[in-house]
Amino acid sequence: MVADRGFERRDFGDGFTWGVATAAYQIEGAWDADGKGPSIWDHFTHSAGPIPGVPRVRDRSDGDVACDFYHRHAQDVALTSELGFGAKRFSISWPRVLPDGVGRVNQAGLDFYSRVVDECLAAGLEPWVTLYHWDLPQRLQERGGWANRDVVGWFSEYVETVAAHLGDRVRHWMVFNEPLSFCVLGYLLGVHAPGVRSRSKFLAAVHHTNLAQAAGAAAIRARAQDPVVGTSQYLTSILPTGTTRIHQRAARSADAFTNRMYLEPNLGLGYPVDDCGFVAPIERHVRPGDDEAIVVDWDFLGVQYYTRLKAPPLPVPGLWTAPLFGRDFRRFELTATGWEVRPDGLYDVLERCHSYGRFPRLVVTENGAAFPDRLEGDRVRDASRVEFYRAHLAQVLRAHRDGIPVDGYFAWSLMDNFEWAEGYGPRFGIVYVDYPTQRRVVKDSGRWFAELLGA
Repeated sequence: MVADRGFERRDFGDGFTWGVATAAYQIEGAWDADGKGPSIWDHFTHSAGPIPGVPRVRDRSDGDVACDFYHRHAQDVALTSELGFGAKRFSISWPRVLPDGVGRVNQAGLDFYSRVVDECLAAGLEPWVTLYHWDLPQRLQERGGWANRDVVGWFSEYVETVAAHLGDRVRHWMVFNEPLSFCVLGYLLGVHAPGVRSRSKFLAAVHHTNLAQAAGAAAIRARAQDPVVGTSQYLTSILPTGTTRIHQRAARSADAFTNRMYLEPNLGLGYPVDDCGFVAPIERHVRPGDDEAIVVDWDFLGVQYYTRLKAPPLPVPGLWTAPLFGRDFRRFELTATGWEVRPDGLYDVLERCHSYGRFPRLVVTENGAAFPDRLEGDRVRDASRVEFYRAHLAQVLRAHRDGIPVDGYFAWSLMDNFEWAEGYGPRFGIVYVDYPTQRRVVKDSGRWFAELLGA
């Protein structure tokens, strides 16, 4: 594995952060333990879908137990350190801290995350905390969730609570994980929690999320000690499917919908409504003062990259600007989730973000792939995943050498986990989880990282 890697750890520089990422609902389990309130994902997975006989989750599973990180966190933190990583990114479950979303604080929930932080520090791992990774308290969803403008204040209260409790030890903070994903999948397409299908509620959720980005950043800076504040965005390179004006316009529309709508408002650039008519009605939700309140001076941007997309014009006149994308299956390897393996796209999005001239630091906060994994005794031979990481890290190094200020990389994920609406089928981990026994087995990709990092 080492001979054909093409780079060494030292090539990235001494200040480069090497980490792994996880999310609360995907790994913690203990869904109703020690005072935790229900999240939208608890409600989503425990209730019937809108179509009789069609499950909300492909394998009819849920995150009630997941990887049981709530009870096994010490083991998993130690394993992260043993593999040679220097940082662990994890998210806080909002309803574990505030069971009702606002008001009453669950001290047991805060104490749990305090223990995780302390364990990370004791193991030589820097904790990177994500404040929202999709598990909104269900009781706030019953009041409208992200489609209710009051969510900005609700979120600020939650962030202040967490930052005041952990801000003496946590330095790196991310406000959100991928607003695109939880807004589109949760409020437009309805395939993720809370299962809403509404263009108007989707657009309201987008604007309120962008306002909450700024409010959340301010809350962290008000309560934490010397914080470094960023957020993470799903970003992809959009390719036109032809050379005509219509093809170019379709690509601009898809780019506006997928990338710019979640990135540019916080930079004071507004919404890209001229390039994507589908989102033009979002301006109905913008009130006087929002243009100023929405702006954030980020310390870093978390870049989350998985694949590149193509944007074909739609055949129905007037609707081709809608957010529908295509993929080219002809020339590239596909992952188990059907995503093309396109390492050069990671360089493209890093270069694109740098071109704004507004992000002093870029950190790859998610990058990874699911492949069919088979446990053979104490071994998982995931050669495709090893090559995936090698090729993508080569693009990070290319960006680093070209002067793009990328100074960190977090693999998704430390271990196999609950993959949202796909259930437990796709395995993204560098550590295999045997769910019936909760046994952890380091895959060849995990061994590859350990060799690279000198563990």
